[in-house]
Amino acid sequence: MNNSIRYRETAPPAALRRHVQCAWRLQGLPESGQIDTIYPDGRCELIVHLGGAPYVRTAGQDWAQQSNRLFSGQLRHAIQLKSDRAIDCLGVRLQPAASAALAQPLLAGLRDRIVDLDVVDSDFAHALRSAVGDISGDGPPPSLWRLLEARLLGYSIDAAVERTVRGTEEQHGQCRVAQLARDSRISIRSLQTRFLDAVGLNPKEFARIVRLQATLKGLDEGTEPLSQLAVSAGFADQAHASRELRRLTGLTPARLRNALHAQRDDDRTLQMAAAFIRGVGQARD
Repeated sequence: MNNSIRYRETAPPAALRRHVQCAWRLQGLPESGQIDTIYPDGRCELIVHLGGAPYVRTAGQDWAQQSNRLFSGQLRHAIQLKSDRAIDCLGVRLQPAASAALAQPLLAGLRDRIVDLDVVDSDFAHALRSAVGDISGDGPPPSLWRLLEARLLGYSIDAAVERTVRGTEEQHGQCRVAQLARDSRISIRSLQTRFLDAVGLNPKEFARIVRLQATLKGLDEGTEPLSQLAVSAGFADQAHASRELRRLTGLTPARLRNALHAQRDDDRTLQMAAAFIRGVGQARD
């Protein structure tokens, strides 16, 4: 990975693993005016900017500076960031079935939004500032895990939603909602309602993002022809894959592969996106 961006993940304590996928730390010094792209991954997150907060491109194509403490709802499209100073941020990536643990009942309304954490829970935002105030070294401080245990463990995870998430990920997004509902022994309508309430996406949207992440990993790691990768990822053909990836990322599979592979050779293109693509679901430095 380009040395200007350093990304590490830390697994949560055992008690939190149904609620939290990992904590992560991202540090680096981007080039002035450099625009970084982040792709949806099916996870809601807490984000604390320990240094200067970056700017995010708004729906109106303007740039707005982010707050220092954020809640990221479920993103269905890529977002763009830029910063004119060093980046140092700490994040907590929630498990999909625990997405509503902090934001219920606001979650569905937070799709495609990254908001000041005060909007979601001002008391928790204040406690989070105190919990990360004594951070030292790369990993999250013990005070953060204690705060998360106190705040999240009281949230009861919907077992049917959790099974659906697991089944979708095991099949890399290549699944049918009807079969997932049968596996959980509930109606399709009930599953859709409960899934949206708990995850912040409906099952089809979540499967689409899971398939996107699997495709991005295939583009990053593999060398198989794009036509073969498209079929392996569950698309009807390469044209279908191109349309879907362009809709979700703004780039075709060929451009994504070229950009990701160039980044391995110290090109800054997609360096932040590459960090997250390579880090999702892994504990790595």
